[in-house]
Amino acid sequence: MRIAQVSAHTSPLAPLGGRETGGMNVYVLELSRELARLGYEVDIFTRLDGELPPVEQVAPNLRVVRLPAGPPEPIDKEAIARHLPRFTRGLLEFAADQPGGYDVVHSHYWQSGRAGAVLARDQRAPHVVMFHTLGEVKNRARISEQEPRLRIRSERSVARRADAIVTASPHERELLERYYGASPARMHTIPCGVDLDLFQPRDRRDCRQRLGLAQDAPVLLWVGRLEKLKGVDILVSAVAELEMKDVTLLIVGGDEHAEGLKAELLAQAEREGIAGAIRFEGAVPHDELPAYYCAADVCVVPSYYESFGLVAVEAMACGTPVVASRVGGLVSTVVDGVTGYLIPWRCPGPFAEKLGVLLENPELRANFSRAARTSMERFRWRTVGLQVAQLYDDVRARHPGRRHPGVVLGNEAWEAAVLASGL
Repeated sequence: MRIAQVSAHTSPLAPLGGRETGGMNVYVLELSRELARLGYEVDIFTRLDGELPPVEQVAPNLRVVRLPAGPPEPIDKEAIARHLPRFTRGLLEFAADQPGGYDVVHSHYWQSGRAGAVLARDQRAPHVVMFHTLGEVKNRARISEQEPRLRIRSERSVARRADAIVTASPHERELLERYYGASPARMHTIPCGVDLDLFQPRDRRDCRQRLGLAQDAPVLLWVGRLEKLKGVDILVSAVAELEMKDVTLLIVGGDEHAEGLKAELLAQAEREGIAGAIRFEGAVPHDELPAYYCAADVCVVPSYYESFGLVAVEAMACGTPVVASRVGGLVSTVVDGVTGYLIPWRCPGPFAEKLGVLLENPELRANFSRAARTSMERFRWRTVGLQVAQLYDDVRARHPGRRHPGVVLGNEAWEAAVLASGL
């Protein structure tokens, strides 16, 4: 079976921690690697960005295909919608040259969903979509969020037309049904995965020495894209409320686009008297993250919204307890009182209270650590890959169309496809 993975706005090979790179990049790449190991032929389609080869063989059975759409340089995610028609035309042209075409199209995020719908129609193949985050939910999670109406309209249209929707948690499934009218019969809850060979407990003393951290001082860790929706300001205030004053807070993530927020957080830390406790580490390669997780006493995820919460899963796989907001997919990954704590209020006090409990009780942390690692077995990539592969088999068997070699649409057919998809 040949699979087209569509990731228009961000490449799965891009460095993590930037404005547009995070858990979705990890998911697309690692899922595709696992499917390739299972014998599927997988092409990941993304926008050409920089002087990179148009087609790159990443692993046996796995390629990344970069399509020209707009300037070959980083652009804002919101601007990519203007270039979707060109990106989609590139999808069709590339597919037309592939013997046998594609059996399943799997789109990631709303922009890819629009382009993937056209490719699936052209290939007479089932369209599987995963949104990763939802615009309507982000707007409701934080009053200052301003996701564009085009995004929400597109998500609603794609959700109602897709042959199957992958949701990372039962909570995401409920939100799609409530806010987007998605059919429960077409939604399939399959969690994101984690590389348990990479993310596993390591010697804490070695990790701290490598990172230049004091061996006996408390260390807290935050990882992710540096944006306001991630609630880092809540964590800074929570650290200021802790009675222990020798705490180090590591903030991992952020690029040049995050300099404004970084300056705000530094000013906040100065006002609250803890500027010396914070270390901004910037973006860190994915394979170096385990050292940070294992060096920390606790990983904190104070987000206003998380569709899954990959950072929490990676931390727990390393045996690090998590204190997280009780939102979205975090409810399905963090077991409150067993592998960490879930905080129902987005304010510093409750976070500080639970952080203090864990930092002051090494035996409790050790118990949480053992339980956390054990609980992550269900997120092993092989398990997730097999579930997704089974979904592909099922939707392909049910799909009424017959796959055919890709054919580049003529002008009239192309215009009709564009109008039908809302591009």
